Amino acid sequence: MFDLQEIGRLPLPGDNCAIAIRTLASGTEIAGPDGFQFTLSHTVLEGHRFAVRPITMSSPLLSWGMTFGRALRDIVPGEYVYNAGVLESLRQRPLDFALPSEPNFADDFTPYQFNADQFRPAPALPHKPSTRSFMGIRRSGDRGVGTRNMIVLLGVNAEVNGFVQQLKKKVRPLAAAYPHIDGIVAVTHTEGSRVGQNNEEYLLRTLTGFLLHPNVAAVLTLDMGVGVVGSVLNGYAKLMGSPLDAVLHQFVSLHGRFMDDLNSCAAIIESWLPQVNAMQRTPQPLSELKIALQCGGSDAFSGISGNPLAALVSKTVIQAGGSAVLAETDELLGAEPYMLDKVRDVQTAQRFLAMVDRFQERAAWHGHSAHGNPTGGNKYRGLYNIYLKSLGAAAKRHPDVPLDGVLEYGEHMTGSGYFFMDSPGNDLESIAGQVASGCNLIFFVTGNGSITNFPFVPTIKIVTTSERFALLAEEMDVNAGAYLDGRPLTDLAQEMLDLSLAVASGQLSAGEKAGHAQVQIWRNWPLFGREDHQTTDQPQHPEHRPPGHPIPVPKPPETTEFIWRGYKVAELQSYKVAGDSVARDAVAHDRVGLILPASLCSGQIARLAAERLNQTGLGKGLYRGQGISRFAALVHTEGCGSSIEPELISTFMGYLAHPLAASCLVLEHGCEISHNDFWRQHMSEAGLDPDQIGWASIQRDGGLKRTMERIEAWFTADLTRLSEPQPVMAGFHDVHLGLMAESELDKKTVTVLAKLVQHIVAAGGTVILAAGDHLAAQIVDSPDSIDPTLDYAQHPSQPGLHLMADPSTSWSETMTGLGAAGIEVIIAACTTRGQQTHPFIPVLQVASAESPAQPFHADMDLLFEGDIRQDLDHLLTRLSAVLSRTLEPKLSRMHNISFQITRGKLGVSL
Repeated sequence: MFDLQEIGRLPLPGDNCAIAIRTLASGTEIAGPDGFQFTLSHTVLEGHRFAVRPITMSSPLLSWGMTFGRALRDIVPGEYVYNAGVLESLRQRPLDFALPSEPNFADDFTPYQFNADQFRPAPALPHKPSTRSFMGIRRSGDRGVGTRNMIVLLGVNAEVNGFVQQLKKKVRPLAAAYPHIDGIVAVTHTEGSRVGQNNEEYLLRTLTGFLLHPNVAAVLTLDMGVGVVGSVLNGYAKLMGSPLDAVLHQFVSLHGRFMDDLNSCAAIIESWLPQVNAMQRTPQPLSELKIALQCGGSDAFSGISGNPLAALVSKTVIQAGGSAVLAETDELLGAEPYMLDKVRDVQTAQRFLAMVDRFQERAAWHGHSAHGNPTGGNKYRGLYNIYLKSLGAAAKRHPDVPLDGVLEYGEHMTGSGYFFMDSPGNDLESIAGQVASGCNLIFFVTGNGSITNFPFVPTIKIVTTSERFALLAEEMDVNAGAYLDGRPLTDLAQEMLDLSLAVASGQLSAGEKAGHAQVQIWRNWPLFGREDHQTTDQPQHPEHRPPGHPIPVPKPPETTEFIWRGYKVAELQSYKVAGDSVARDAVAHDRVGLILPASLCSGQIARLAAERLNQTGLGKGLYRGQGISRFAALVHTEGCGSSIEPELISTFMGYLAHPLAASCLVLEHGCEISHNDFWRQHMSEAGLDPDQIGWASIQRDGGLKRTMERIEAWFTADLTRLSEPQPVMAGFHDVHLGLMAESELDKKTVTVLAKLVQHIVAAGGTVILAAGDHLAAQIVDSPDSIDPTLDYAQHPSQPGLHLMADPSTSWSETMTGLGAAGIEVIIAACTTRGQQTHPFIPVLQVASAESPAQPFHADMDLLFEGDIRQDLDHLLTRLSAVLSRTLEPKLSRMHNISFQITRGKLGVSL
């Protein structure tokens, strides 16, 4: 967007004209005084006058000649335009000016009508052979050419995430001795845990695409031997005509001891290194590039500079015989006239429209609208509704380039040309599908400065303005803002093509240098039709037991002594639950520095920050009278490109108020729905003081390095305010325990755990189980008493035994909800394997030794021998040691961890 002061004489009062001091093309968007914006309807030559006219009531508001709203009253030149959505979003932000009370325009979403009788197929883009080339790795069969030579550790379901991450840490250094190996990377995600998921086809197709991707030299595929994915993936690949013989691979099911599995998998990787290193780069034509076109953290300039630049480079690649894939279905609503301006055939146009309709229908099943896609960051920076966002997003297709084909999510791309792939607007979920389709290079356009990366495909990040590029220079690759500064787009496109070929040849992109990456596959949606979402958010049986009222538990026949060493909490965290003020006992077993990422996109930076702080030893030495014992980051996948559900808000609030969090900081990416100001507002509504925690923003603070420095500086200052830890002797009364069971347990194990619950509850302590947990049905006497007493992630207002509503069957999501409910330690009863643990809360794992010995028994913290009294005594000894911080549970010590916030029944990707 051009500034009126730069391209024309400012109009005098009463004179609604300006003089062009440079030639301006039709469709040029211009920003005038006080933030008003307009689009030229025709080309204006240098020295000519152009009009800046008022918008009269009921007249359309246009962008690129298409309507995005209608005026609710007359709007004069120089006045902001604002709809109800942007006013609502801006009210969450600290502003230095007063917001209007009412909008001056309303969204105008006119459904697109396709007329097949008037359709005319577009001619193919003229082929222009190119002499340009890059150094790539040609794979056997039809796998194409790789821009990277990677070894991938692929987790096929969520249960192996912790193991895969630890395996990566173990084997990654091995690649340093092999110059032709670009890296060993982990690919983990949240899906694949349950049979019959609605996204099962998408998941299998995406994982198969990962396995066969040309950037993958070798892949170790891991699962727990449970769930549908690991058992059928190989067969699915063959069924789809994609035998895996073309890639060095091995499937491994983890049933044994954690360390043994780790060592055996590491040995497999080590044996592959010479073979992978022998796969060397050779000159490859430009036609072998397959580009994923993405945008994230968009602003009002995305459709003017960044997206057209990516489109122009893509056009060159396509004319040379390459291909490009556009995605993000809901971010093309309203842009259908432009997208279908040039299409290969009528079937392609109809398939595109069918996918748009299907996406909107699925969103409606969940009580949501695809029109809700624009994030708070989008609205804050000028994209007021989905039409404005879509009109800019569609500019990633050059006007000369026809739409050649339409792909399902993760569908393999064949042939050259310009394709559209069905996907949500969620950047990482969308990128995973594009990579699975075969894209070997990613063009990521960003206005705010999104810093996300994919593990085994390089990302070239294109920022839309020079100011933002200067702020985030170390994170960005291309400054498309130079076009706004006057440089020809063709010159920038040539430079970007040069950079693309260099990156495809092995030069590291800015994101690869930063060393962080994320993967997320299009998440499961659990509904098959419309549902009244007004009732599902309420407690299941409010007339039975209002939330927070505990379940009666019989007193134990005898008392048992139980003592542990805790710390007095100087300042109680309290907040509101269902209108009640909730405060915790003034004893906690640990004091931790907690980093809470506001969304998916800031998660990996939060993890890196916690690791760095732990390495520096900041605040370390709880027993020596200093502040905290460690730092932890709670990395999750929500808040960015997904609906905001009550479960997300309650989970976040629960951890902000957690008694173990002695010092806490929230880290936003900067363009998400759940940004820092969003959480400030919810904290205030919940009775928490936002000024008591730290706030950092990757985009606002200026990138990874500056954000890390800000985080460290804030914790350094905050730890000085903490009072010296005061050790106290605690008992059952001070216990806040979570209980989980992998499956139905034997009677003796249930008896031991039931007696433990009785002792804790009788003394005034708290125990929480998920209502759907196998143990809940076994440990509660009356079948009528297994209704939830708490919502997911809700802190109880009264101590006692509680059952937490849990919309998920995922171990990790249940564990996350228990932690948010305020528990400080979890006892997990296992039957077939050790379970993933929590990054913030210790998980003590137990199993019965009466059955035949199993390899996983070596990972257990305690085996029950069958003597109930003795087993209870041993359990209490272990529990006391964990709470006193003299024992760290085995799998916690091995960092086999997982953390995932549930989306509930109605959450959906947008």
